[in-house]
Amino acid sequence: MEINLLTTAEAEKLNELIDNAQQIVVTCHKSPDGDAMGASLAWTDYLSAQRDKKVTMVVPDAYPDFLHWLPGTERVVRYDKHKDQVAEIMTHADLIFCIDFNAMSRVDEMTTVLTEATGHKVMMDHHLNPEKEGMELMVSHPELSSASEVVFRVVWQLGGFDMMTRRCATQIYCGMMTDTGGFTYNSTRPEIYYIIGQLLTKGIDKDRIYRNVYNNYSCWAMRLRGYIISQKLNYFEDYHSSYFTITRSDMARFHFIKGDAEGLVNEPLRIKGMKLSISLREDDRHDNLIWVSLRSVDDFPCNEMAARHFNGGGHLNASGGKLCCTMDEAEKAVREAIMDFSDKLK
Repeated sequence: MEINLLTTAEAEKLNELIDNAQQIVVTCHKSPDGDAMGASLAWTDYLSAQRDKKVTMVVPDAYPDFLHWLPGTERVVRYDKHKDQVAEIMTHADLIFCIDFNAMSRVDEMTTVLTEATGHKVMMDHHLNPEKEGMELMVSHPELSSASEVVFRVVWQLGGFDMMTRRCATQIYCGMMTDTGGFTYNSTRPEIYYIIGQLLTKGIDKDRIYRNVYNNYSCWAMRLRGYIISQKLNYFEDYHSSYFTITRSDMARFHFIKGDAEGLVNEPLRIKGMKLSISLREDDRHDNLIWVSLRSVDDFPCNEMAARHFNGGGHLNASGGKLCCTMDEAEKAVREAIMDFSDKLK
């Protein structure tokens, strides 16, 4: 099966950039999810183990507690905790890989540091509408399931699969699994399962990876999830839609830590006939900032809804955005969005 991504010229350019680099940085978007972490860790592993390069992985801020088991996380440097150190690393980097994000702004408070870094920049991503400015090379494939799939295909094409470690294969599988909801959406292409088959030859324990991610909640996290579904779910039967809210008071009451609500937006899709589920979560530090997550099934374009109503975007069945307003105003915006797309939801 053909899974190469790069043209001959692109492969040559990428190899040249790597060969000539002395200090490399790998980074990803704000609030890294399983795909951002898995893809970045795997690419870091490939560069350091197979290309014998000095590589530093930098993330803008915290990642979910249920990803701390991933091999290699102990070496990750967080910008929000070590701003001066990251600024120094970025200043001296001659090659920077931007993984799982399509625009510099996706690194949030780290944007200036990344933008002003003079090293060559390479994007490896799968989001729509990538911004090309400042990029030496773009490996952008929105049709793919995840950035982790992008990384696997590139490693494969560069001849790195035979030497790929179980550790690296675990990181890639975790990223692919989490960005497809356990292969329940955006995962119909046969190439995905060919890749999974190849990863299994490296001895990964896919069942343990699943448990580490999805069966790794605290008791308080389970209580929060039950409370949200029981008390906060707003269900619109005629429009096969729902939304729920998570406020600061909810988070305080249930001792919320990052990752406790991960995947919760998918749960209402279990309701018979559901097409769309939306989550509204208050930021725990900034006032009047609401994070919006959208999930859908079949051909409902939640990415269009995210772009039109929530200052966001994403994929057909999995998208996100944000609103700068109160929770009451955010709820009103969700209801307006559902009415706007009512013809596709009925």
